[in-house]
Amino acid sequence: MAVDLPAAAFPIATPIPSPAATPFATGVAASEIRLVLVALGSALDPAGPALLLPQVAARLSRLTGLPRRAIPQPDPAPQALATLLAPPGPWLAALPLDPGLPLAAGSWAEALGAWRQPTLLVVDSSQLATGLPAAATALLERWNVPLLGVMQWGGRWDPAARRRDGLAWIGQLAEPRDPDRSPGSGAAGAEAEAATDPQPLLAALELRWCRLIALLR
Repeated sequence: MAVDLPAAAFPIATPIPSPAATPFATGVAASEIRLVLVALGSALDPAGPALLLPQVAARLSRLTGLPRRAIPQPDPAPQALATLLAPPGPWLAALPLDPGLPLAAGSWAEALGAWRQPTLLVVDSSQLATGLPAAATALLERWNVPLLGVMQWGGRWDPAARRRDGLAWIGQLAEPRDPDRSPGSGAAGAEAEAATDPQPLLAALELRWCRLIALLR
């Protein structure tokens, strides 16, 4: 049976706890976090996950303090996942290929579901106008993958449009802003500055993580 989480917690409506209250700042809860990041490729960009996810993982690692783990040999998926899970301790890992790609011993989507491994789906802002977010969600649900949520990388966050999608969006993580560039002034500058604030996303991640782990136990 698929893990059925409540409707997505949108950062604009999610109270932001103090940093000391987040699982990324408390030793006991942080020690439980082991998260795989996945993204869907396309016929025009089959190498998309390998190019996109390392930079997403690097930014999340800096924000949360979670160490990164590599997946140097992703095929066969069951053996690679077992190797990833063997050492103790918290981590996040970026899958360098499409989770639906058929491999020697099944796909990564199948392995993630079989091992009940919490997974975060990353969608680049350039994919928002396509069916990839819905297709990726359907793929993970098909294999009963414990989906932490869907995260937008870069671009402008549009809460109304994301609600209409009906997917488990948790928010947006902006690409790091060039420190030499000013966000501007006025309403546009305030919006640009707010888009780079990671705290709403971290609060949503905390909420979803706690709900997901409660359902898995």
